[in-house]
Amino acid sequence: MTIRRSTVFRVFAFLACALLSGCQHQPATATLYDDLGGRTGVTRLVDAFIDRLAEDPLVVPVFADTDMSQFRRMAIDHLCSVADGGCRYEGRDMVEAHRGLDLQPRHFNAVVEDLMQAMDDLAVPQGTQNRLLGRLAPMYSDVLSRGVEPVASRQR
Repeated sequence: MTIRRSTVFRVFAFLACALLSGCQHQPATATLYDDLGGRTGVTRLVDAFIDRLAEDPLVVPVFADTDMSQFRRMAIDHLCSVADGGCRYEGRDMVEAHRGLDLQPRHFNAVVEDLMQAMDDLAVPQGTQNRLLGRLAPMYSDVLSRGVEPVASRQR
């Protein structure tokens, strides 16, 4: 039995079309926000994070004068924004929010550890944790600015 070249081509073309049309209907890649569980997941994470902060003797004094209800709202919006959730964070930038707190690396590390523990408590997958921490890490120098203006922005 001889298979014609045109028959092989038709079968190949049919399979190629079927495979390519299946690719068109696959959902877009999930954002970090989606992987965190959307608004509900981010809210749960912030609540677990605040619970951890409240138990951390190193950082409790840092939040002594903080309106925790406002902090919660701002933290939800901030994480939503950082995770590409389409939210708009309208709070102060990290330099201004932490100005005058005299935060040291040990404070920053403790807060990161509290966030990591909160994510573990909620069984956030390690890869998702790493993606979120990777987006927050560049804020280190802003948080620890200690209220000192960068040289370039000082009045001459």
